[in-house]
Amino acid sequence: MGKVVFLYRSLAYRNAAADILRKARKLPRGAERSAARRYAKALRDLSRTEAWLEGRIARDPRTEQRMTGAASG
Repeated sequence: MGKVVFLYRSLAYRNAAADILRKARKLPRGAERSAARRYAKALRDLSRTEAWLEGRIARDPRTEQRMTGAASG
């Protein structure tokens, strides 16, 4: 049951971010448009952070590769 709740919550954040971005594209350039884009980015980041906290997604292999490459010298 927890996986289903997580999925719906994550999808809700992503859908809200997509809706806000669509609305922001229609606005003229300025402070209101920038604020809407920042809000959408925050929602998208929140969905990813919650996924990470729940352990639902794997680490990014590119980041992991860079870390091991830098450590080995």
